[in-house]
Amino acid sequence: MLTLTERAREVVRSYLDASDGELEALRITMAGDSPLAPRFELTLVPSSERADDEREVEVEGVRVLVREDTAPRLEGATVDFVERLNESGFEVRLDPSRQPERKPPSGPLAERVSTILDTQINPAIAAHGGHISLVDVQGTEIFLEMSGGCQGCAMSRMTLRQGVERMVRQAVPEVTVIHDVTDHASGQNPYFEGPVV
Repeated sequence: MLTLTERAREVVRSYLDASDGELEALRITMAGDSPLAPRFELTLVPSSERADDEREVEVEGVRVLVREDTAPRLEGATVDFVERLNESGFEVRLDPSRQPERKPPSGPLAERVSTILDTQINPAIAAHGGHISLVDVQGTEIFLEMSGGCQGCAMSRMTLRQGVERMVRQAVPEVTVIHDVTDHASGQNPYFEGPVV
């Protein structure tokens, strides 16, 4: 069902050992983001906190609690503990071959946001090898994914918050929340590097 990297197992076991038996299992829950780009939360809990809708599985010597409705999404997934500049924590990498097919979002809001992306935003960031796609719409919340030179770029957060978000909100004021669902650590061409001048 699920794989834990050696580093993830080490970190989980160190926390479990430090709890003097109070914590016994790793709980993985899927947050309420877009089903196309789910966010996972990992917590250590006592086994007694297992909910009725949770399944307990043994993964390489670690007890893992997963809700029945989340378990299919975690088929073939890998849990790792990553340490990057200014951040560290658990990361769930899903098996792309088992994920639902992405269909372009539709509806009036999606059409208006896509128009702004295609006519104003993407032409501006194309010079840096970047592209931004609308991957989902839920109510008045939109989910954007960066690719090319924007994926993994240190300035991507500022580009999204100070440029893209401002332009989208001006053109489509009914958008309430803009989520960045980009996996900045992977991809075909993360962080475009040009010649040094």
